[in-house]
Amino acid sequence: MSARNLSAEKRQRQNEKRKLRNKSAKTAIRSAAKKVVVAATEKKDTTAAKEALLQMIKLIDSAAHKGIVKKNTAARKKSRMQKLVNRLG
Repeated sequence: MSARNLSAEKRQRQNEKRKLRNKSAKTAIRSAAKKVVVAATEKKDTTAAKEALLQMIKLIDSAAHKGIVKKNTAARKKSRMQKLVNRLG
C-alpha cells in the first residue's frame, strides 16, 4: 500500500521505525521478566533475582517514560515481580 503524498510516505517511514523500536523494547522487557521469574522460581537464587529485577525495572521505567508501555502497566509489572522476589526472603 503506497501513500498518495509525501507527508503520508514520511509518516509511514516514521511509523515503521517506531514499530521496530517499540517491539525491541517490549521484547527486552519480556526477556528481563523471564530472567527474574527463572531466578526466583526455578533457581531460588535471591541475589540473581534481585539483580535481574533491578535490570527489568530500569527497562520498564525507560519504556514507560518513552510512552512504549503505559504508566499503570509499568507499575503493575514492577509490582508483581517485586512481590515474587520478596517471597524469596
